[in-house]
Amino acid sequence: MTARFLPEGFGNAELLAPLRSVFTQLCAQGPLKLAVGLSGGADSAMLAVHAALLARQYPDLQLHCFHIHHGLQETADGWQSHVHRLAMGLGLPCHSLRVRVDVASGKGVEGAARDARYQGLKALAGRTGVTHLLLAHHLGDQSETVLMRLLRGSGPTGLAAMAPVSRRDGLAYVRPWLNVDRGIILDAASQYAELTGWLAVDDPTNVDDSYTRGAVRRRLVPQLDARWPAWRKILGRHASQAQALAGLLDEVAAEDLARLELCAAATSFSLQAWRGLSPYRQTLVLRHWLALHGLRAPTEARMREWCRQLRGLHALGHDRNMTLRHEAHVIQCERGRVRLLRPGDAGETR
Repeated sequence: MTARFLPEGFGNAELLAPLRSVFTQLCAQGPLKLAVGLSGGADSAMLAVHAALLARQYPDLQLHCFHIHHGLQETADGWQSHVHRLAMGLGLPCHSLRVRVDVASGKGVEGAARDARYQGLKALAGRTGVTHLLLAHHLGDQSETVLMRLLRGSGPTGLAAMAPVSRRDGLAYVRPWLNVDRGIILDAASQYAELTGWLAVDDPTNVDDSYTRGAVRRRLVPQLDARWPAWRKILGRHASQAQALAGLLDEVAAEDLARLELCAAATSFSLQAWRGLSPYRQTLVLRHWLALHGLRAPTEARMREWCRQLRGLHALGHDRNMTLRHEAHVIQCERGRVRLLRPGDAGETR
């Protein structure tokens, strides 16, 4: 069956090249357990196929497939079996997990599904020992993300959109195709279907305008394509430039935080030293500090309020009434130190 699903001569050079670069770089660090996020759509399927083609050239690489079943559509059970059939044909172990999407979380269906997906991927990585996960995001996804963040009012660093490599919950997410036009992927998927008979699934929510990204694809993208055909590449360049800016600002924030009498666990710093920074750098430090602990930054309005309260505290920080809640954590100030308390924390040792 493997010969059928890895037909002789198949493989697109523009899709293989960035993957080869990733494999070479990662395998140079030693044996590697790597997984492909496989939904069953054309993008992730072609990523799995091309990764399987290359994996044979890297003896220290163990390649897996991860599939998350959100349970939001009746056809999803069929997608799971379809994905396993492809993985088996490629000679790859496939691990599936059904997750619960908390639609009452206040984050919307898209946000809740994203959170559930990340938790599911984390669980699968823990079971298998996988440390790196390949995702099939491409230039179209990247440009749409930049566009949506522009419309939501994101600042310059927010326009960095998706990074080629990002880390979350101890797992590295690698996106080798961010600069690849989706047309190349679809052409490969069409050729693959002719050679093997395996057809990618079609998720109707991708163009469902009740979802934000679906609305962008259905309503805005056709107009942009007609009026500005190069808009994807232009926004992709904006994302690259914003990533460079974000990296520079992150370096500045890390250096500033290190000067704030940071405790060994990085859970507290000096209020007085923080006040010595300029207002903009105070904000940068707080964002960086939260990110160190795997927490998202608050909204711009909420961050302004945090900074206002911290600047208005007693000089020694003796104000136990100042309690800032963020996700499941608490930020307090005591004895002149700003502290991050995790759920269940009773105190912190400097």
